[in-house]
Amino acid sequence: MIVRFFTALDKKIGWVLNAAALISSLMLVGLMLFLVLARYVFGWSIVGLLEVIMLFGMWLYMVGGLIASRKREHLVVDFVQTNIQDQQIRRLHQAFLSLVTLVITGFFVYLSYRMLKWGMRRPQHTPGLSIPLWIPQSAILFASVGCALYALRDLIQSIIGNDTHLLVAHEPAESAIEEDR
Repeated sequence: MIVRFFTALDKKIGWVLNAAALISSLMLVGLMLFLVLARYVFGWSIVGLLEVIMLFGMWLYMVGGLIASRKREHLVVDFVQTNIQDQQIRRLHQAFLSLVTLVITGFFVYLSYRMLKWGMRRPQHTPGLSIPLWIPQSAILFASVGCALYALRDLIQSIIGNDTHLLVAHEPAESAIEEDR
């Protein structure tokens, strides 16, 4: 029951993350195209457009990292894991990697929180549109918290020996599991 709840929640979160990445990508490309056309075709100088592009770029980059963390597609060196034959040792190895990832992402959460807190106490703004810098900084905190939560998920799954992590990266496999029930 609880596994179904978290699986459904993960699907909804995945949909929101994919939608945010798509919107950020479209806005980023559209605004860059508009900037190039405005500057080189029409001769306009649009103040602050690069700042808006930076906002969408920052959110796109951070949401993309979170999507990779969700699907376990972030950078890994799996040479050791592929050579481990014993399933129990493989689970222990995965738990160790998940624990290290959780500690590191926890440190990033701490650093990004401190950065955002500092930015709120000493507000800075972009020069053109006076956009508060805590807005792009919040993308870093959002991604670091999300990655830490996914690292916690990976640690729990590796400890209990749950192989449902395959569902996240390859969602069509869920129908095969539903048939087994």
